[in-house]
Amino acid sequence: MATSQREYNQLLSKVPQVTIFFWIIKVLCTTVGETFSDFLSINVGLGLPVTTLVMGIAFAIVLYIQFESSKYNPFIYWLTVVLISVFGTLITDNMTDGWGVPLEQSTLLFTLLLAATFLSWYASEKTLSIHSIYTFKREVFYWLTILFTFALGTAVGDLYSEQLGLGYLKTGLIVLVVIGSVFAAWKLKLNEILAFWIAYILTRPLGASLGDYLSQTKKNGGLELGATLTSVIFLIAILAVIIVLAVTKLDYLPRSEGAKSDGERSGIQKAWLQSLSTIVVLLVVGIGGYSWCNHHLVPKVDSTQTTLSGQLNDFISIENDIENSITINDWKSAKAKADDLEHNWDKSEPRLRKIDRKAWTQIDGTIDNVLAAVRSKNPDTNKCNTVLADSINTLNSSNQ
Repeated sequence: MATSQREYNQLLSKVPQVTIFFWIIKVLCTTVGETFSDFLSINVGLGLPVTTLVMGIAFAIVLYIQFESSKYNPFIYWLTVVLISVFGTLITDNMTDGWGVPLEQSTLLFTLLLAATFLSWYASEKTLSIHSIYTFKREVFYWLTILFTFALGTAVGDLYSEQLGLGYLKTGLIVLVVIGSVFAAWKLKLNEILAFWIAYILTRPLGASLGDYLSQTKKNGGLELGATLTSVIFLIAILAVIIVLAVTKLDYLPRSEGAKSDGERSGIQKAWLQSLSTIVVLLVVGIGGYSWCNHHLVPKVDSTQTTLSGQLNDFISIENDIENSITINDWKSAKAKADDLEHNWDKSEPRLRKIDRKAWTQIDGTIDNVLAAVRSKNPDTNKCNTVLADSINTLNSSNQ
């Protein structure tokens, strides 16, 4: 006798089947996480703290709806992923830009938090399979894990693409190669749960690099589509794929499949051995890449240069030019000079940050405020002058 619709729904896991559509939407969501946070913070002019608050509230509301749902709903689930992507990105951005936490420390912190979550999840449930998310406790572990993967992916992506000077495109291509290697290893019998979570973590810097490459100016190595247009394009693409899935139900996952998909059937000992071996390989590759970039890409700094004194003249000059353009109400020129400010500041980041991380972080925050104010859709003259005065004073103080 055929199972009734109600009985069938009760058997469904609360997360989707992992198909090619899953990975397409995942990358699209991570791209939106990068560009939409920039759109709200800079283009709309909310600033980082307000953007974090707004997106945190939105995420909490949608996550509550997701928990209250009795079965997988593609619209609710993927909206939750989009918002957790934005919020996870903002957590790392706040730590870096607002609190001055080095990206190396952020990477280590979120790695440890992710590892602790995995260990707690396995100790409690004896599985890390996403095919078995049909209890409240497992769903809590699942979303906590995803939050840390987004925060970690943001830290790793920013560390290599910006701080170490690798650039968005090269970072994305390297991550793509690593994901391809994980896929090949999975085909060669790498534990499927291990392969899934590694790929899930790595798609975050992949999507972020793609978003930055599309949205950033050509001066910064991007295609200059802008955060607004890039966000709109990817949100439309996400919606289109979700509609297809909602109609076809290609990603609905019966609970009964969970027992067949939990990598334990390959043996607990083998799974742990593969996990430890993979972690060692990733650490060697990550630390080796970090060391190589530090020696070959990050500019050498004179050991006697311990402050930013005399290093900030160009930025002071650009901000004075922006101020003059605003005075004569020439917003087109002011915004063009804001692009120059961002480009020159980002280009100098590896060297200046290496000289004095604390001063760099403080200045970086004031420059972000300048960019947000000047690029606002309806810029306020008084606000622009206020943030410019603050930034120029900070620059002058560190330049003495």
